Amino acid sequence: MLKAKKKVIGQLNKSYSLCQVNEDGKPYVLCAAEKEDPCYKFDTEGNMAEKLWDGPGGVMSMEQFAADEFILLATYKFYSPNNSADAKIVYYRRVDGELKMEVLCDLPFVHRFGILNRGERRWLIACTLKSAHAFKNDWTCPGRIWVAELPDDITQFNADNQLPMTALVSGLYKNHGFAKITEGDVTWALVGTENGIWKVVPPENEDDWKAECILDVPASDMLYLDFDKDGQRELAVLSPFHGDTLSVYKKTDGAFEKVYENPEKLPFLHAIYAYEGKKNTYAVIGNRQEKKELLALYYEDGSYRADILDSGSGPANVMYFDNAGEDRLIAANRETDEIAMYILSEE
Repeated sequence: MLKAKKKVIGQLNKSYSLCQVNEDGKPYVLCAAEKEDPCYKFDTEGNMAEKLWDGPGGVMSMEQFAADEFILLATYKFYSPNNSADAKIVYYRRVDGELKMEVLCDLPFVHRFGILNRGERRWLIACTLKSAHAFKNDWTCPGRIWVAELPDDITQFNADNQLPMTALVSGLYKNHGFAKITEGDVTWALVGTENGIWKVVPPENEDDWKAECILDVPASDMLYLDFDKDGQRELAVLSPFHGDTLSVYKKTDGAFEKVYENPEKLPFLHAIYAYEGKKNTYAVIGNRQEKKELLALYYEDGSYRADILDSGSGPANVMYFDNAGEDRLIAANRETDEIAMYILSEE
């Protein structure tokens, strides 16, 4: 059983995006807003360290560019699926002690992105939720997976000299889910869409990207982790888009088959993150309607179980981090405008 002791460490209107960074040799966690609101930086004890910016927000994803320098990539002005035509990826860095923002690339409707590695090379992969719309809740124009190789120095890019992106996969509806998986010296991505879950692997040679649909099930988000510790990873899947069904799929005879479905529907599933405990492997899951729970899904004694870590908070995103050997989660509890920290313990 997994338990969590909760502490609210901040308030932020429509708290949404989370990221762990290092600056001046110290670890921090960031929480940014979905709407036109700030981004806050906390130390790993949960103390407010800095307000990084006041707005304009619309931050769906954040990632530090390199561990040895504070350059932060973030989505910008993605306020909702109906208000993100002006979205882009930007980066923030310190210039004479002040945080300065530059445009990396204009990318309308960009929702998730990440940095992938293979050997010494790095790529940006970015996923657009759609391509255009004519009216509210118009999903007729599908999104894409975009890629670009990254140079060692991205400070050459700005609004007038942008990183050129290439469309890798097109025709993807409700392109929402994103997860990075590291195997050896390769980091690849899973992308969750209405068309299914796609595996995207960066090139070994010049530009031989590999992209394939590995599960033909509508997916809002997913994780890839070894629940039963048999050496083979399973897919934990939230479906459909902003849906209510939590399932686990295991590969059998070369294809993924469903081995578990949570008996209770969880409206507006959204938060998802992996946590490797001392006893079990957990998928930490959160939903944003009705009970608004934070759950820990795991496999024990031949079956899947789900422990309730919190309820009534409505997390949009959750992230694990280690604090001097103590396991912790930080959650952006969007529905209650909370930034919360949870100290984890297994029994």
